Amino acid sequence: MFLFQGDHPFLKYFVVVFATVMITVGMFGAVEARSHKPQDAHGKTILFVPQDDRPTSREQAAAAVEKLGYTVLMPPKDLLGGLEEGQPDALWTWAQAQAGAADAAVVSTDSLIYGGLVASRKHELSAEELAERVDRIAQLKQINPKMKVYAFGSLMRTPASGPASGGEEPDYYMTYGAQIFRRSGLLDKQEAGGLTYGEQQELARLTNDVPAETWNDWMGRREKNYVADETLIDFARQGTLDYFVLGKDDNAPLSATHRESRKLSEAAADVPQTRFQMLAGIDEFAMLLLARAVNDLSHTVPLVNVQYNWGVGGVMVPDYSDEPIADSIKSDLLIAGAVAVPDPSKADLVLLVNTPPDGHMGCGNWADNDGTDSYDARSFAQFAQGFVDAGSRVAIADITRTNGADNALMNALRDRALLFRLYGYAGWNTATNSVGFALGQGMLNVRLPDADVDRLLLDRYLDDWGYQSNVRTQVTEQLSWLQDTQTYLNLGRYEAATQLRVTRLLRQFAAQNLPPLPGVDRLEFYFPWHRMFIGGIIVPEK
Repeated sequence: MFLFQGDHPFLKYFVVVFATVMITVGMFGAVEARSHKPQDAHGKTILFVPQDDRPTSREQAAAAVEKLGYTVLMPPKDLLGGLEEGQPDALWTWAQAQAGAADAAVVSTDSLIYGGLVASRKHELSAEELAERVDRIAQLKQINPKMKVYAFGSLMRTPASGPASGGEEPDYYMTYGAQIFRRSGLLDKQEAGGLTYGEQQELARLTNDVPAETWNDWMGRREKNYVADETLIDFARQGTLDYFVLGKDDNAPLSATHRESRKLSEAAADVPQTRFQMLAGIDEFAMLLLARAVNDLSHTVPLVNVQYNWGVGGVMVPDYSDEPIADSIKSDLLIAGAVAVPDPSKADLVLLVNTPPDGHMGCGNWADNDGTDSYDARSFAQFAQGFVDAGSRVAIADITRTNGADNALMNALRDRALLFRLYGYAGWNTATNSVGFALGQGMLNVRLPDADVDRLLLDRYLDDWGYQSNVRTQVTEQLSWLQDTQTYLNLGRYEAATQLRVTRLLRQFAAQNLPPLPGVDRLEFYFPWHRMFIGGIIVPEK
């Protein structure tokens, strides 16, 4: 569970474990445990290739690192993918030119190989083209042997249906997505333990229901991506990559993604966790690896204490994941180069995880997320206040719901004046996204001045709470054209009018729920991917 990056990973592993034991038994006091400061931050440079052009992937992931004084080299936005493929060849040319000046690199293999996260699911590249692009990533070390290279990529996801894919798969997935998902799950189960007679009959029916050319296209792309992932794991094995994390995006316990992860886990059994990990999630990895780069460059091992809401807590398996959230958090700590400690008073950061007591997640824009006072939210806010009042630096991962904050919790935090006494918050998209982002940004935020922390918290409150859990729902109900699924996924000629409405309502939300921080009353909202689900918010600095 512990990790220290270096040329001798097992020696560093021993050092970190030893330090953890000493801290736990009290040989190092709390003052020493909180004394970490980045060393020579202003002289260090990090090359950062995001997975796509969304704010959470790009500028929001890098913000805390830049505020610490590091130079973050990011490619021009138009080279990155979005819903459409980016420019991987031009992106590679850019990365080559920048690599010599960097002390560390955090790179998305999806961007460099396929042209982005979404492009990795839809590309028409040949096996030969893929092999050539994968080999480019190995050249980063050749360009600058002293540069630490931290890479992250994704296994192809397996959405449960066409609508669940959000239009981010090949067009045929909207028609056959549910059948493809179920067929892949039965094949996964068949390999792992066998099928019942009824399941065998169902698999036979699904084989006939999905056209052969559709199935072959989908599986053929998966097979090519699988080979690319095997090669990247080899790079980690050989040390060509200092660290590689492979995400299981939108995963399910029985699916093609789960099947491939089983096989890759077997193939990577000899690769130490100090070099390679595979776990649920993807969008949070940039934040975690940027934190890892800072921690390694500043010779810092953050100490983190993790606490859960009452109820099932860490054993909860969140939506879009195939593992308990406690296991994901252990892996996140390892990715970021942090160490778990059992005593909150010895921790640099206390991560509070707002899990639903019964383990069943809701959704940020469901009708029941109306902010009604509840014992669960009230008690968790009181729990958080106890840590804050005791002097702990607290970050909250709000995962009672997907795709937005829990309004009852946020109201309780607001009413207790806790919102801007925290050091991190996230409640966006999946549970693993929120946990990883809150952890990665939180362990950097504890080293920043309060004004910088407040600015970073503001981004999350406006997006996760203000937009995702409130304004998005309100606008969807108000504007008739958003009742149509296709318009919701592609605003088209309605985008300008919708953007104006969202901007006005988000300013109102901020005035009602947040302090009058500079620029909030003049915030501007936009749609990075021209769809309701993803928002971008610009708050003027002055």
